[in-house]
Amino acid sequence: MTTAKPRIALVGAGMMGSLHARVLSQSDRADFTLLVEQRAEIGKEIAERYGATYTDSIDELAKVDAVVIAAATEAHYDIAKQVLEMGKPLLVEKPLAATYEQSAELVETSERLGLPLVCGFLERFNPAILTAKQFIGEVVQVNAMRHSPFVPRIKTGVATDLLIHDIDLAIGFIGEAPSAVKGSFGFFQPQSKENKSEDSADATMSFAHGALATISASRISQRKVRQISVLELDRLIEIDLLRRDITIYRHVADSPAADGVGYKQQTVIELPTIMQSAEPLAAQLNHFLNLLEKGAGSTEVTAERAAILPAHLAVHHATVSALG
Repeated sequence: MTTAKPRIALVGAGMMGSLHARVLSQSDRADFTLLVEQRAEIGKEIAERYGATYTDSIDELAKVDAVVIAAATEAHYDIAKQVLEMGKPLLVEKPLAATYEQSAELVETSERLGLPLVCGFLERFNPAILTAKQFIGEVVQVNAMRHSPFVPRIKTGVATDLLIHDIDLAIGFIGEAPSAVKGSFGFFQPQSKENKSEDSADATMSFAHGALATISASRISQRKVRQISVLELDRLIEIDLLRRDITIYRHVADSPAADGVGYKQQTVIELPTIMQSAEPLAAQLNHFLNLLEKGAGSTEVTAERAAILPAHLAVHHATVSALG
């Protein structure tokens, strides 16, 4: 006897919402049933394209089994609160909510109601990250850079839009939440100064057992950069999240140059094969569907919930440090 596919609703049909709609429609494990969007013309077009029913009413979510929220960040809290109170498992684009306090409340609500909750930390499902996690050992330092050109449509600052991704990865690689966080923000675009949304955000984090992490995010770059370096005592692992490749360096020897001027270094370079190939958004959806199958009381659902707030709290501390 086959089990019916869970009926999934999507809230939001913007840039990320349209990507979620495509992935939901292509999944053989989910029934993309409903699309909720306030802009009727856009919502109807996306719903028709991917075979879902269109509505502009949140109340219609009572008819589905689980919900994906890809609305604007400032709307996350109100929508997610309503969805959880309806008793629906939830996947929310990052950040979970506009403030740490709201995010913590949503996590507490999901725990109280016994509902699976996933935050869209999409880089966790990057094939290069999944591969690196198979062999990375004791990490002593993480350095990351996430830079992009300016996008006027994004009203929030880069701390919750970009910085949070690499903070989350650093916490995952090091294996614990930071014990101290310091942040520095820069405001450069006229729109950003008016909205009080930072264009650049740097965070330094220290951890209880001595590890360090330095994370840089910016939207005033002239090209897109997504790079993270993970340092162990005896090797450096460089990960390019755009190219989805990994390079490992091991320094083996120093010796004087043959002409007696300067010296030369010997370094062994390894290029691991990227084992995973699934599109990150599709892999994230499968992870969410796995949690639905495991059930609310499973250790996997509990672990997922526990992994949401550390990065949000670190961004909060970086913001307080930067803005006072």
